[in-house]
Amino acid sequence: MQPVIDTSPKVSDEVRKTTCYMCACRCGINVHMKDGKVAYIEGNRDHPVNKGVLCAKGSAGIMQVNAPSRLRAPLKRVGPRGSGEFEEISWDEAISTAVGWLNELHETAPHKLAFFTGRDQSQSFTSFWAQNFGTPNYAAHGGFCSVNMAAAGIYTMGGAFWEFGQPDWDHTKLFMLFGVAEDHDSNPIKMGIGKIKARGARVIGVNPIRTGYNAVADDWVGITPGTDGLFILSMIHVLMKAGRIDLDYLGRYTNAPVLVDADTGLLLRDADDKPLVIDRASGKPAPFDRPGVSPDLSATHEVDGVTHRPVFHHMAERYLSEDYAPEAVAERCGIPAPRIRAIAAELARVAFDEAFEIEREWTDFRGETHKTMTGRPVSFHAMRGISAHANGFQTCRALHILQIILGTVEVPGGFRFKPPYPKPVEAHPTPHSGRRPGRPLNGPHLGFPRGPEDLQVDDAGKPNRIDKAFSWENPMSVHGLMHMVISNARAGDPYHIDTLFLYMANMSWNSSMNSSGVMEMLTARNDDGGYVIPRIIYSDAYSSEMVAYADLILPDTTYLERHDCISLLDRPICEADAAADAIRWPVIEPDRDVRGFQSVLIELANRMSLPGFTDADGTPKWTDYANYIVNHERRPGIGPLAGFRGTGDKVGRGEVNPEQLNRYIENGGFFVEHIPEAAQYYKPWNTAYQDWAVGLGLFESPQPYLFQLYSEPMRRFQRAAEGHGDRQPPEHLRDRIRTHLDPLPFWSDTDQTGNAGFTVTALTQRPMAMYHSWGSQNAWLRQLHGRNPLYVPTKLMREHGLSDGDWARVTSPHGEITVPVMEMAALNENTVWTWNAIGKRKGAWALDEEAPEATQGFLLNHLIHELLPPKGDGLRWANSDPVTGQAAWFDLKVRIEKADAPPDESQPVFAPIDSPVGTGPKELRWKVGK
Repeated sequence: MQPVIDTSPKVSDEVRKTTCYMCACRCGINVHMKDGKVAYIEGNRDHPVNKGVLCAKGSAGIMQVNAPSRLRAPLKRVGPRGSGEFEEISWDEAISTAVGWLNELHETAPHKLAFFTGRDQSQSFTSFWAQNFGTPNYAAHGGFCSVNMAAAGIYTMGGAFWEFGQPDWDHTKLFMLFGVAEDHDSNPIKMGIGKIKARGARVIGVNPIRTGYNAVADDWVGITPGTDGLFILSMIHVLMKAGRIDLDYLGRYTNAPVLVDADTGLLLRDADDKPLVIDRASGKPAPFDRPGVSPDLSATHEVDGVTHRPVFHHMAERYLSEDYAPEAVAERCGIPAPRIRAIAAELARVAFDEAFEIEREWTDFRGETHKTMTGRPVSFHAMRGISAHANGFQTCRALHILQIILGTVEVPGGFRFKPPYPKPVEAHPTPHSGRRPGRPLNGPHLGFPRGPEDLQVDDAGKPNRIDKAFSWENPMSVHGLMHMVISNARAGDPYHIDTLFLYMANMSWNSSMNSSGVMEMLTARNDDGGYVIPRIIYSDAYSSEMVAYADLILPDTTYLERHDCISLLDRPICEADAAADAIRWPVIEPDRDVRGFQSVLIELANRMSLPGFTDADGTPKWTDYANYIVNHERRPGIGPLAGFRGTGDKVGRGEVNPEQLNRYIENGGFFVEHIPEAAQYYKPWNTAYQDWAVGLGLFESPQPYLFQLYSEPMRRFQRAAEGHGDRQPPEHLRDRIRTHLDPLPFWSDTDQTGNAGFTVTALTQRPMAMYHSWGSQNAWLRQLHGRNPLYVPTKLMREHGLSDGDWARVTSPHGEITVPVMEMAALNENTVWTWNAIGKRKGAWALDEEAPEATQGFLLNHLIHELLPPKGDGLRWANSDPVTGQAAWFDLKVRIEKADAPPDESQPVFAPIDSPVGTGPKELRWKVGK
């Protein structure tokens, strides 16, 4: 007799809908509850981001909530820094201690607070707090993640990939991606690739490593790391030489026809500061946006014997040079010249020969009405792989120009912006860093410099910020340089700080270059025995490696235990067809003495009576973060959340609604406002979109603009290096600025100082199943990646006599590691790589000291330095992009050799740190419900 089996057991007695936090996709999730506890997590089918799809990370969120590594109470250090010796204290003592340290700085020297956050997803709020504290030293993790991609995109076309835009998955026929991290935006990309491949579209993957998205690509290009820009510019050369570019698109929507002043290299402008083009009808200069004007790409303008040429002439002069011919670049890129030509030809064939039209009327910013929309079904996507190089900014700009000359941006089948993008550089703030004790900073910390006048330096040219962002060393930093904060503070360059305040930034381990050096910096002492960085405050939900180096720990909640706001003011969940935002809310209450970090910041602000957080009569404006989300207004009627404003019926603009969070919860934790059909494409120039964006509160007035193939802000910096203007760079930086801040993208090899004998490139990438460091302490996800070998191409395995499971010594100009290896055939033949953030320090994350992450897991970070090797000029140069300062993680050069005597554990080995949470059980076992 067959047993009776319930094949559909009751999963839960309640479902609570919220937003995932296990990566930056911010998918919608259904949290199934039994007896008030989390029993199961699945995707929300009604959610605009993932439509029910959920990855391994999202499903494993239940293990984050139950992780043994969760911090349990506020902590005060009682042993030396780095020992991990703490005692639990009350929240009142923790807040009082922090206020005691911070309040004096706020009143006397706010710049001596360095407040930097990791992947917190609430940067609009944390920057608001720092601005009102008055410190110039605030930024998030973007400076060592993807600032080159974001900055290059916004300076070139008013937006960039991933959070700023997406391919037109419904119409794309050819999708090309470069260096995409598999943990970022994974569900939407997987869904999109599945959709386009189902209808026969092709995928080309450009990456030295063939995993993830590249493994399912129809064509894999195993490029030599750091040469993506050269490859892209070579394809631009081929396309321009063949005339396979969209001249009509370039003339209408870009600054290709704008005249360049032959004397200054700046754009010619009229009395109203409008860039000038030559009108085809009149043959005379006219402002680019004059109704009826038809810009001429070929005409020149002569004044007093001086010929002023349009941007397009300058592009042709540069990119038609044989320096960019496939035959000239093939060896450096590791891609045969015929293949470069074939890929360029395929891009052009699909863009032009498979072009199509949508019968949809729209009116452009010049007042011309178009009956149709032209589709060019080629789309691109890129991420950290091409960004984290010292030539990353210009490489990213080159990729955007490739898209633009094909006419594939903001058209059917191409790349499409997500609200609140697109918007021109002029719509963004410039950076600020004024020191005003007891008062707020005089403007936002981060922004987009338009020229030397926006640099944050003093009268002597010395940087105002501890990370040297927006200085002559890193003029267009945009996101700040979090990776330079600790080393600069240790050196007292440009000055010493008093307090380092970090949130979710594992700077003593995998979020730093030169990890062992950073650990020494955090524990360095002065001659009087005090620490060089006197105070360190840290907030995290888990007992990470960084916890041991803090003096005061403010324990955060997990993502299911707090309010969060995924806001249009910050990093929303929009899609190309809709504006959308979302919340998280406490679907469960913490079982520990922990508090959401954002609410802790509000309490700190209230205790210090920070301006911006305090009414005129001295009473706090907000009691906690949930109260802030609902009641804060950046501008009248514009708050963190766009949905359910007023009495619940207003969108974007509207009065504060006390029930707003409840309306979001009832709606599944998100809000969506669809873009009208006529406004869904050509957004930078489409009057219907511009008017819709104004109505929603994205802009105060329409912001049509031209794509900037030629970047005037960069030319302004370049002119300063040539000796023009009141603000001049120091002599040792003139040549660098003159070279690297070129207004037209170019390719340059990265600095090879000290790399003699180190000929192999070493890379890291994140697996789809993990995200930053917290995923690799997750009991379910550890089963997928419990250790990380060094993957070595077949050629190097044979040369060094290596077999799977052998150990190799890997050396860089900075350090040495000894690690296990595995062979990988689908890998650039001169590149090695490993998964990032798998290796753990013993004592951290509540893992057993013999856990594979602590014995066979490892970091390449020990081989990378935040500074380049000495050049012999008496200076130390940052290992970063000279334009933005982004950390050049992927420029690492190494040599490998077989280890004579395989060690028992990966090297280097660091002494275990005491953990305030101890070691977790051998097995995690619990039962929810009956």
